[in-house]
Amino acid sequence: MERLTAAEVGAGLGERATLVQFSTAFCQPCRATRRVLAEVAAMVPGVAHVEVDAEERLELVRRLGVVRTPTVLVLDAAGQVVRRAAGQPRRVDVIAALGAVC
Repeated sequence: MERLTAAEVGAGLGERATLVQFSTAFCQPCRATRRVLAEVAAMVPGVAHVEVDAEERLELVRRLGVVRTPTVLVLDAAGQVVRRAAGQPRRVDVIAALGAVC
């Protein structure tokens, strides 16, 4: 499995988990995804939400095989990718994914 650092995603990782969202400027579902992930991160202690501009971080996008936006990665406390989903997630699915990590 892939491991990401705070430097690679451009922000600090959460104490328990990190929701990393790959977005593009004109992606409509990315806006809704941003809201859902921010809400969940605010509800669950120790969880951070980081949004990465896919167009600015092409090297990371290629390395991780991101082919569409939004793509969401769930990282554990060590930065290990433990879950991955493409498309707009439902809040309940994000919470369930975090439940498996935290």
